[in-house]
Amino acid sequence: KSFSGNTEQVISTVPEPKNEVVLGDIFNLLHKPCIAKVHAPVYAGGFLIVCGCTHVIASKNATFSLPEVKRGLFPFQVMQSMLQIMPARTVLDWCIRAKTLTANEALQTGLVTKVVDDGNLNEEVQQLVDEIFQFSPSAIRLGLEAFDNLKNIPAKEAHSYLKQMLGDCIQTEDAAEGMAAFIEKRKPV
Repeated sequence: KSFSGNTEQVISTVPEPKNEVVLGDIFNLLHKPCIAKVHAPVYAGGFLIVCGCTHVIASKNATFSLPEVKRGLFPFQVMQSMLQIMPARTVLDWCIRAKTLTANEALQTGLVTKVVDDGNLNEEVQQLVDEIFQFSPSAIRLGLEAFDNLKNIPAKEAHSYLKQMLGDCIQTEDAAEGMAAFIEKRKPV
């Protein structure tokens, strides 16, 4: 309705944003693990959230659909987010044909990390959170920052950049504790 210009004036207590909100780009600045827990259909712009996450746990009943072309539109921003995690031909096919995929089909495309029974969704997400919490937040943050930055670094400069990032990582308290724990044959704290 909004795109057609036939919208009614709605009075809201939520302030309008002062700048353009580009949800797909916000995830590039997060540099933290982000988990999508999907239990229901994901449509159109919902892909911006799913594609921005490091992990996507979906119930078997979840579906994924890009219906924009049925309405004379194209999922432009979603396409960009999908190209970061899926092969180009798969993305184009999905955008052009407006197919609805099951959770298992989304798993095969790389959109979903894991598919679980509906009753196990919360438990699976909590297990993943608990596992991630066992590891260095500094190393994960720097690794995700490097991952995002590599998209804009020429291939011939990538290894030099990553060597610099390793140097930064080695200087963290987490790395000092991890290396000490390895030498002392104990779990790091």
